[in-house]
Amino acid sequence: MAGHSQFKNIMHRKGKQDGIRSKMFSKLAREITVAAKTGLPDPAMNSALRLAVQNAKAQSMPKDNIDRAIKKASGADAESYDSVRYEGYGPGGTAIIVEALTDNRNRTASNVRSIFTKAGGALGETGSVSFSFDHVGEITYKTSVGDADKVMEAAIEAGADDVVSDEDGHTIVCAFESIGEVSKALEAVLGEADTVKTVWKPQNTIEVDEERAQSLLKLIDNLEDDDDVQTVFSNFEVSDEVMAKLSA
Repeated sequence: MAGHSQFKNIMHRKGKQDGIRSKMFSKLAREITVAAKTGLPDPAMNSALRLAVQNAKAQSMPKDNIDRAIKKASGADAESYDSVRYEGYGPGGTAIIVEALTDNRNRTASNVRSIFTKAGGALGETGSVSFSFDHVGEITYKTSVGDADKVMEAAIEAGADDVVSDEDGHTIVCAFESIGEVSKALEAVLGEADTVKTVWKPQNTIEVDEERAQSLLKLIDNLEDDDDVQTVFSNFEVSDEVMAKLSA
């Protein structure tokens, strides 16, 4: 197991302004409702629901919101959502994967296709870019749980594949199929994780210049603004120098 990784999974999230926070809570609530419908409405008896609730708590989602989302799953008028993955290309030939939960596939597909087209990208067929990503589990902890050696040891014992530790915290990567058992084993040693989720990890990244970075970040922002879109992953990276210019 490597102590360092040559890449950092590029998953774009916005800041926590009020409007964005409200949208984020709505998306987290949808994930909770969908997870609750897959089994019992009890996080202790439903692993998918436990992970959804855990991630909602990590984003400071109020308990009342979480409870309402769980109860909504058992209501007679509960919406039925489909999990859909879209794959496409952004400026510069970069690869982008979009995960959505939708109650109207036609609406969501049309919206996502329009966003790609307006940005100079193109929506591809399923499988057109995902072959260049690995679908894995990602578990994160704050630095306060311990140093890199402690987390590395716990990760090895839990059966994880990789750990990246830096000033922002610890990121543990495991096989997609093992996320439940690995997270449970880690929790016994390190306590409850910050986040436990599945991600699309690019096998290789493409560094882009300032102009392309601006276009790509705007494209991803527009995708994330769509109510049906849950997460967006890409294989591009931006140098610290370019990021500093974009943040100025």
